[in-house]
Amino acid sequence: MLTISKSKLTTQIEDRLLTRNQIMEEYFSRDAMRLAVACREMSERFLKGGRLLAFGRGPYATDAQHVSVEFVHPVIVGKRALPALDLSFSFRPWMEAILQPEDMVMGFGPPGGDLQVEAALASARMRDAMTFALPGRQGSFALETPTEDPFIHQELIEVLYHTLWETVHVFFEHRELGYDVGASDFLYPFLGQQKQETKDIIAQVADSVQMKVREDSGLRERVAREESERTGDAARAIHQRLLRGGKLITFGNGGSATDANDLALDCVEPPAGYRPVPAISLAMEPANITAVANDVGTEVIFLRQLIAQARPEDIAIGISTSGGSRNIIMALEEARRRNMLTVALLGSGGGDIFRRGLADFPIVVQCDYIPRIQEVQASIYHVIREMLEVLSRGQA
Repeated sequence: MLTISKSKLTTQIEDRLLTRNQIMEEYFSRDAMRLAVACREMSERFLKGGRLLAFGRGPYATDAQHVSVEFVHPVIVGKRALPALDLSFSFRPWMEAILQPEDMVMGFGPPGGDLQVEAALASARMRDAMTFALPGRQGSFALETPTEDPFIHQELIEVLYHTLWETVHVFFEHRELGYDVGASDFLYPFLGQQKQETKDIIAQVADSVQMKVREDSGLRERVAREESERTGDAARAIHQRLLRGGKLITFGNGGSATDANDLALDCVEPPAGYRPVPAISLAMEPANITAVANDVGTEVIFLRQLIAQARPEDIAIGISTSGGSRNIIMALEEARRRNMLTVALLGSGGGDIFRRGLADFPIVVQCDYIPRIQEVQASIYHVIREMLEVLSRGQA
């Protein structure tokens, strides 16, 4: 059988992470101004009572989930909840039943597009909604994706909608629209408290978009330098468990829940040419989550499911931007008791999960700001998925 050396696997991971930086920086240097203009219109529509309606199919439904939670439950303390809904379950009839002209509609799909998503966006445009085609050629904002790689494409889209969320808060809280910047001033310190001309704000926000992308690049470079070997070791250990009949069990909260869902779907509904990998996401079970949370408590929403679903040959993958979420900790503790392989994607120095050694393979993004952590974590778990394919073919 063919085998892949540890050094070769590490080099491949480094190269794939750094390739993402070039694609991201080139794209956002071109489209930062268009994004800033789109954010300006979004802020006006939110102030008029508009809602953000999002949808996608397969792995791209998780982007709709992520957008919804970002706008409804913002990570910046004191920011208002903005109305957003994930309609992926039955998006065309649901959208057409509730759509209002002031709404914004966001459709997600693979690099080559999705005809059903495009048809729904066309219907929304006919009713005067603002539309985001991600990707597409028609819409208020249409993304012509710079890559055919489905994983890099999806990561770029995550950076894009995080940018939209951050920038919308700046625009509708700025004095020009009757509000102060307030708690957002650390994101855009150049705006200050004085009214500015719209074109000046848009130009400065566009510059800030590119600054955020460069920050991501720096974090990926650090992960490539410091975590590539561990990431390769994790992928190899996961691969060995899969050969024994194991499955991935993923879990996380909020935006990390959508990442857990995405990873599971990337395994069972992979890109063309990839082999399916058995996986489930405990974050994709709303009835179980709400039942356990209501009857017992939120700390055991993953633990209770893990007890029901897990086998010793399985792999537990917890995703946490803080490294300290109690329900993630309890699930990893149980996974350890069951002799499962444990992997954790972490931010903020790794938190208690790292300090207590609860993961066989803790992979840490050294950052404290949640959107940037999540953007780089998406690159990490996508690269792990890529390496599972490499290892599978290397041992065929």
